[in-house]
Amino acid sequence: MKLLRRMAKMPLGLTAPAFALLLVVFGAPITLLFLNSVNSPDFSFQYYGAFFAQPANVRVLFQTIEISLVATAICLIVGYPTAYLIVTASKTLRMTLIALVIIPYLTSGLARTYAWIVILGDRGVINNILLDVRLIDRPLQLIYNRTAVYIGMVHIMLPMMILPLVSAMMGIDRSLMAAARSMGARPFTAFRRVFLPLSIPGARSGSLLVFVFCLGFYITPAALGGLRDAMLSTFIAAEVNSSFDIPRIAAASFILLAFAIVVLSMVGLDLSGKQGQSQTRAPKGSMSRLPVVRVIKQHFSEILRPYRVKRWTEQRYVPGAERRWPKVVGIVFIVLVMAFLLFPGIIVVIMSFSSGAFLQFPPSGLSLQWYHSFFGDASWSGAAWTSVEIGVEVAILSTLLGTLAAFGLSRISARLRGVLTMIIITPITFPVIVVGIATYLGLIQIGLIGTKGGIVLAHSIGAVGIVVVIVSATLANFDRTLEQAAKSMRAGPLQTFFRVTLPLIRPGVIGGAMFAFLQSFDEAVITSLVGGLSVRTLPLKMLENIRHQIDPTIAAVASLLMLLPLIWMLVLYAVWWRSRPSMQRTLQEAAA
Repeated sequence: MKLLRRMAKMPLGLTAPAFALLLVVFGAPITLLFLNSVNSPDFSFQYYGAFFAQPANVRVLFQTIEISLVATAICLIVGYPTAYLIVTASKTLRMTLIALVIIPYLTSGLARTYAWIVILGDRGVINNILLDVRLIDRPLQLIYNRTAVYIGMVHIMLPMMILPLVSAMMGIDRSLMAAARSMGARPFTAFRRVFLPLSIPGARSGSLLVFVFCLGFYITPAALGGLRDAMLSTFIAAEVNSSFDIPRIAAASFILLAFAIVVLSMVGLDLSGKQGQSQTRAPKGSMSRLPVVRVIKQHFSEILRPYRVKRWTEQRYVPGAERRWPKVVGIVFIVLVMAFLLFPGIIVVIMSFSSGAFLQFPPSGLSLQWYHSFFGDASWSGAAWTSVEIGVEVAILSTLLGTLAAFGLSRISARLRGVLTMIIITPITFPVIVVGIATYLGLIQIGLIGTKGGIVLAHSIGAVGIVVVIVSATLANFDRTLEQAAKSMRAGPLQTFFRVTLPLIRPGVIGGAMFAFLQSFDEAVITSLVGGLSVRTLPLKMLENIRHQIDPTIAAVASLLMLLPLIWMLVLYAVWWRSRPSMQRTLQEAAA
């Protein structure tokens, strides 16, 4: 108890457990991995040279960058107008659309990948429909190609693009657009000159997150793509499964990691949550800083000024006619995007009730046979129970360490807080295959490979970062004067935390725990490296069936995993609704 009181008085001390876990499981091993890549202690770059000496390796590297760039560009092109339409909708509709975006975001990536296998396969939904209506006489090759890889990656990453954009756009003062319109600017001009520059921080954050995550994609390209669509993560995983040559694997891992670090350094990831500061001055492009370009723009502006003044004078008191077609196009677009996000899941859920021996759409009859198969098969139910056990342990450990770290970080200077936060979230910004290899090297030193405890520690380094981000966002809106009021009434640090602070940040803590559980429950890459053949989780069982045989039972499993986010959202809503009276009571007690 005395130790806890001392740590409460030292904010950095509260971050010590989280950093200790990060150092043992990830920090020291990633350093060891780098030393292996440079042939320590001789320190040479022979393994990097050997990598680039192979034309196939270079092709896979550039192919990884190309696929990641194209997927990011598609997500931005689709996600930006989607976020804009969500923000401009009414409050009720906006909350509904955001919930529809969050549901697939929280759904298992393996389940969504399996859904596209079912839809795009030779005997999948699309080919069956086209064959039934006799538009084709043989199945189209819709899967195991680059297009299928893009579809799967965009489907998984699109919510990650939309949510930062919505967050940034919600902070833009809409009166600025109205002011631009009152000065004679047309709707598109007002959007281009006012709204678009202010939304760039959200587009930058979303694009950065999507690109970095795409660099580390492994399962989706392997499941939906062909041999010519392999990415560097697939290459590294193949090396792990075949030769396990640590120096070669380390060199390939750090080449992949180098691109992620370069992009993070060039673009920057703003986690301060101060998007509103961008409203004070719109960012200017680098081209506008060139003197020649500035002179040409000024010259054309002078030429067009009389025309703009005349048009503004003529239209100043003319009520603008509201066009219907932009609304129609917007409605159609948002419906198509939501259908793209939700349609695969709906298809799999319907097919999971098929009474036939094989999956088909629409089902010839309805039956619960595949659900009986899941609960009656010890290999499936046992793997599911193992995933639940690991997920619960990860949620408890990461919530405890992450909440303490977030509370400590909220009590230090902004600059130091930013640096330490970036260090804590490093495992979730690095490619997952690199994190998996590093944690493998770390856990093998302490004899935890092939154990549930090792998997819990490996999952927790990323889950702690998630909890820190969520709880820090909750603490950012916390009124520190309430703690001062409690201390003025002779309450100690621990009593103040449990009686005042914790009740007010409880929704954020529970939300962080749920996200940590979902992140652990869906993890397959790190689990396959750390667990080996000793521990079989539900994602590993699903991945095994996707690779070797399409057991219809997996449709029932995917359907159950798609219901999991709905349950979590209902729990979160119930916690938030029940916490409102206690929050008001805490505020009243602190103010009394």
